[in-house]
Amino acid sequence: MTITIYHNPACGTSRNTLAIIRASGEEPVVVEYLKNPPSREKLESLIEAMGISARDLLRQKGTPYEELALDDVSWSDSDLVDFMMAHPILINRPIVETPGGTRLCRPSELVLDLLDRPVASFTKEDGEVVVYKGRV
Repeated sequence: MTITIYHNPACGTSRNTLAIIRASGEEPVVVEYLKNPPSREKLESLIEAMGISARDLLRQKGTPYEELALDDVSWSDSDLVDFMMAHPILINRPIVETPGGTRLCRPSELVLDLLDRPVASFTKEDGEVVVYKGRV
């Protein structure tokens, strides 16, 4: 199974998600999207696969969201993708793409349902223990 994570190593949620994937025995393709942003076509396909709007993928904290007035509802999805292409920090993370689905994994335990062999429990960096209640 090929798993791809669009990852920011400075983000705790992204690090936890990557650790959960690795704890399941999988080694994902890691795309540091701030260094290697996805193409517009790829970003649009990820948004479509997640079943969300471009607005749902926008990150506000620590980004130029406010200065670009991205809370203005007149911006179309296409416009918002343009902003994400110009400023990849606006892309929320981590996005995990698997044969079983694609998801924005906030919180990190959302990745568990995408894995063929999810871990039964996992301890996050902050000490929180996540117990998987789905199929194991």
